[in-house]
Amino acid sequence: MSEVSVTTPWWCDAVIYQVYPRSFADADGDGIGDIGGIRARLGHLRDLGVDAIWMGPWYPSPMADAGYDVSDFRDIDPVFGTLAEAEALIAEAHETGIRIIVDIVPNHVSSEHPWFTAALRSGDAPERDYFWFRKSQSMPTNWTGEFGGTTWTRTPDGDWYLHLFTPEQPDLNWEHPAVRAEFEGILRFWFDRGVDGIRIDSATLLCKDPALPEVVDGEPHPFHDRDAVHDVYRSWRRVADEYQDRALIGEVWMPEVERFTDYLRPDELHAAFNFDFLGCAWDPALLRACVNRTLEAHATVGAPPTWVISNHDVTRHVTRYGRSDTTFSFENNLDGTPVDLELGTRRARAAALLTLSLPGSAYVYQGEELGLWENESIGEDRIQDPMYARRGHTRDGCRVPLPWSGDEPPYAFTTATPWLPQPAEWKDRTVRAQTGDPNSMLELYRAAIRLRRTLSPEFAWLGLGADVLAYTRGADFAFVLNLSGFPVPMPEHRTRMLASGPLDGDLLPQDTAVWLRL
Repeated sequence: MSEVSVTTPWWCDAVIYQVYPRSFADADGDGIGDIGGIRARLGHLRDLGVDAIWMGPWYPSPMADAGYDVSDFRDIDPVFGTLAEAEALIAEAHETGIRIIVDIVPNHVSSEHPWFTAALRSGDAPERDYFWFRKSQSMPTNWTGEFGGTTWTRTPDGDWYLHLFTPEQPDLNWEHPAVRAEFEGILRFWFDRGVDGIRIDSATLLCKDPALPEVVDGEPHPFHDRDAVHDVYRSWRRVADEYQDRALIGEVWMPEVERFTDYLRPDELHAAFNFDFLGCAWDPALLRACVNRTLEAHATVGAPPTWVISNHDVTRHVTRYGRSDTTFSFENNLDGTPVDLELGTRRARAAALLTLSLPGSAYVYQGEELGLWENESIGEDRIQDPMYARRGHTRDGCRVPLPWSGDEPPYAFTTATPWLPQPAEWKDRTVRAQTGDPNSMLELYRAAIRLRRTLSPEFAWLGLGADVLAYTRGADFAFVLNLSGFPVPMPEHRTRMLASGPLDGDLLPQDTAVWLRL
């Protein structure tokens, strides 16, 4: 009997690069990134070695929340290009060996979506049932929104509608079969165009308690992680399974590991973002515990772990790791506290080798490979993030356009003024400046992504001390990260494959990581 070859699904060990379309590259010279810019810069992603691109929302939108307020999921916003250009990008990426993941936002739509405009025109419109409209003399609940502030807005006819984000993002009623059918159709629309995966925004928020109770500690939450949401993703999984090699990837912010892994059961999502790891402090015990929790939790449901340290919503990790408090959460506002960028960069280089050597899939946020830090000097008059007005925290600092070449802004991102300002200090962080420099962050990422393909799936801890994070991947590879306050000896090895910083003979300096061939 001949042996049957078992191929690991691509999403289980892929390096997935997040493109934030507004800030990647601008081809038409209006200061905002677009599909033409992405197509022109595909060579950068090919040379980086990534397996897939996760595209942020590129649909028609009034941009009340940077495109996460969608008015049509089956088209492309003119600021980014056309549907034909999107289809061309998908085809060109596939020719390059890169898969495409698109962002779907199921919790809400734009207030300019045809459903919602119809619902506002008449209190008797059937579309009212697609949302959470309520008749009440006062605000139906005292819920706090995801951006802070209230969650209800009154319509001219005196009714209220629910929005967990901004008033321009009315929440959909997922109890209604028309809503469920519409989104299953949207999935098929993009899968039919060759899209390889769907990233699901705010995946835990879709279902609400129809009784609209207040939030009470110790009782089931009225809109976070309701059990009914799993029926939605089971239906989505059935749609994905109609196609070959399609993945569903959830944005699942869940502190409870058991509830998190419920989303990864065999008939639900294929993968979910590991925010436990993203928010973890730069601390050996906490990192080790986080890795253990991640590996054990995913093993219980047979799902691949994911590793991510930055994205379009969080403070860039070069900045986080340069602060005294290296954690991240939306309750822990890090803006403006002192930062040591040299320390943050050294730790970010080590974190890259950590992230890219752990078993599972790794996510790279655009600019992470360049060592970009958070731009915290954006003037208040330039801030566009709606979160700023509600919570005093802006995500714009991690969304600043990429620097491609040149010694001053706009660094070949555009021929116009970029939609957000770029720091003058980024002149040494451009793609051109770092290409070919063996000590650059870019070349470190390129080498690590290339070499990670040689690693065994087997994982085991190495006991090198409480302040040293060390493990093997198979019999001949070891990762070592020194989180102590002094240099430590490296284990016996044949060769040093890659190091995040200069080594001191056989000693590994503080905040430095190394890949060893044993």
